[in-house]
Order: sequence, then structure tokens, then C-alpha cells
Amino acid sequence: MALQDKKVYIETLGCQMNKSDTERIFGILSHFGYTPCEDENEADFCIVNTCSIRQLSEDKAYSKLGVWGKMKKEKPLKIAICGCVAQQEKEKLLKRFPYLDLVFGTQNIYELPNLINLEGRVCAVREKPIEEKDFNIIRAKSLNAWLPIIEGCNNFCSYCVVPYTRGRERSREPKRIIDEAKSIIAQGYREITLLGQNVDSYGKDLKEKPTLAYLLGEIDKLEGDFRIRFTTSYPTDITDELIETVKNSTKICECFHIPMQSGSDRILKAMNRRYDRAKYAQIVKKIRDNIKDVTITSDFIAGFPSETYEEFEMTLSAFDEFELDYSNTAAYSPRPNTPAAKMKDKFIDEDEKKKRLAILNDKVKEMSLKSNEKYVGRTLEVLVEACKNGKFEGRIRNNKVVHITGNDIQIGDFVNVKITKASTWCLFGEYKN
Repeated sequence: MALQDKKVYIETLGCQMNKSDTERIFGILSHFGYTPCEDENEADFCIVNTCSIRQLSEDKAYSKLGVWGKMKKEKPLKIAICGCVAQQEKEKLLKRFPYLDLVFGTQNIYELPNLINLEGRVCAVREKPIEEKDFNIIRAKSLNAWLPIIEGCNNFCSYCVVPYTRGRERSREPKRIIDEAKSIIAQGYREITLLGQNVDSYGKDLKEKPTLAYLLGEIDKLEGDFRIRFTTSYPTDITDELIETVKNSTKICECFHIPMQSGSDRILKAMNRRYDRAKYAQIVKKIRDNIKDVTITSDFIAGFPSETYEEFEMTLSAFDEFELDYSNTAAYSPRPNTPAAKMKDKFIDEDEKKKRLAILNDKVKEMSLKSNEKYVGRTLEVLVEACKNGKFEGRIRNNKVVHITGNDIQIGDFVNVKITKASTWCLFGEYKN
């Protein structure tokens, strides 16, 4: 088989940053004759790009390796694991999975050209990243493009593995980001999402100290018909400058994803979060007072070690107090190397965690419906993203999904849609040209 005929399949688990890393891995491998494929059974090289935020994600990665191990008995196949689990477990993975050929960490992506040509089974996990190199980026077929601007985190929340798997905060130079944004626009993408584990910390480690607000403002000035999003925000890093930039822009969407994690001040302190409930309230109020139709979403953990039921109820009440539009939720999962994982004597029973998570999810549904109902009767701009079973689907600027009826619509169009109905997870509307 000629080198240019080789196919690579990547199973991507976890966050948007992992999805962006996968696009870069595809691009790097394309220089060495590998073509992306969507069917693992056709692949010559299978990679699982892993997430370590929760045990469930880690288990999914191991299950996928098991499937590929069986496939390798039937045909030649190169198998690799990368991402946060690889960064965390290192050589242990080679011992655990004898059919695994390559382990490479979150800081080793730009070393792939050398790693894929090494003989034998290889583990390459750096603690510090190498300099970014210019390779193709093979982006997913979508209207939205991921654009990482900062990687890593300095916060060391007691439950979170990110500082150990992604390292300390490292910002990309503004010129490199803006040039990539120009390339994305030229390729016809209609949305750009700026990514970071803590996107609001952008620029603090750079000599000129450029801010996220500055960067958003510069991209907002670029010519083209497109939207800009950014995620994820740490509450106390959201500045007045950022709020004003979003308010006064033409392309930046009115969305803030601001993980709160708990409504209890005691639990927030145990989590090593750098704010209390009152401070979170102040930030949310400032955003809502300044930006019309803003969507504020969050993350919450149910059953953090030592959480009482009364403290869990404080989390439920936070949804009402802050009128959160939507939230990601999870039951607490102890992660390696984190302080919270050492609180074993304070762990909440698994059944109780599941019970609290179910109640929390019911609250999310309630708030999502309440949020959506506010838009019935209004006419809003929708970016048309897909057509399924003859029905069009898109998103308004604040990221709510809209199912559209109407004619003469094309995927990629910005159209004005009158909202006629709201459900828990989406809106329904009519387009008339």
C-alpha cells in the first residue's frame, strides 16, 4: 500500500479543545500521506483523543482501545492514544494495553512527525510544550471553526485535573490567532469560537499583556459575514472591558458560559473557587444589565465531597436567583492527583449522587424551557446550520437552537425567523422571505 493511501481515524472524547486538537492532528498527519476517514474499520491508524474530566470519559477511551485491539488481530493496524488520559497515565497505558503502539501527551502534538516514524512501542509525554509549528488544519465539516487562543489553567480547583493534564496557562500570540481567523473566514466558515480552559485569562503570560477583549475586538473588525463566540469563562476574570466589547460589537455573540459549580459558599471554598455566591451574583447582574438578550450558561457538580443536602439545595436556588439559561451537570467524580480525590472519608454515596444529579437535571430542564419561552413571538436572526428530514435547523446569536419552516433557505444563510413555539431544548419558527 502506498503511503498516500493510508487512512487515519480519530475518536475524539471530551471538550472543544480536544476537537480542535484532533483537527490539528489530522492536518499534521496529512503531510505524511494520511487521509482522515469516518469508519474505523477502514483505517490503517486509529487514535483515541481522550478526556480525563470524569471517569466515564476515561472508561470510554479504554473500551475503544479494546475494540481496536481485536481489530489488530485481523489486519495490520497502528493504535495510538493521546489527550489528557495519555498525559496523565503515560507508560502505564503501554503496560495495560499490549497492542497499543503510541502514547503521546497534550504537549506532544507537534512532535507527531517524528513519533510516527519511530520503531517499537513509544510513549512521549512532555510536561512543557514545544513551540507551535505551522501545519495544515483539517477542520470538521461544519459552519463553526474552533480557534484555540490559550491552553492550560492556573486555578487548581480542588476537583479538576486540567492543570495536571494541560499544564499552566499559555497564550498564543495575537498575530498568529488573527491570521488563523482570517484563514477561517476565507474558507467560508460562518462562526469562529475562541477556545481556552480559562479563555478570560488570555494574554496575562504574554509580554504585551493583550486581553481577551482586545483580541475579540480585533477579530470583530475583520471583513466578512460571520459570528464570534468564546468559551470558557472563569467568573472573576470577566472584566468590564470584556462586557463593553461584547455589548458594542457587531459580530460577537451575546453568550457567556460561566461555570459556578456550587451554590454553597462553603463548598465553593472547598473547591478552591476564587469567588462566593455574592460575587457570582454581582458578575451576572453586570452582564445582564449591559447586554440585551444575553444567554448565561453554567456548570454544576452534584455530590462534591461533604456536600450536605441543604448545600445541594443552595445550588438549585442559584438557578432561580441568576436565571441561568442552561447548565452542564455532572455527579462528582474523583480524579487522580487532585486534592478532592483525597477526601475519601467525605465522599457522598453513589446512589445519593445520582439522586441529586437527577434533581439537578430536572431543574436544568425547567430553566431551559423558561428561558426559551421568552422568545416566542419575536423575530430573530438565525444562522442556518443543517437540514434534517426536510426541516431546517439553526441557532440565534445567543446559541439557542431553532427549527425552521419555510422555503428558499440555504445552509449557511443568516435569515430572520419569527419564533412561534418553545420547547425545553429548542425553539420553532417560520421564515418568510
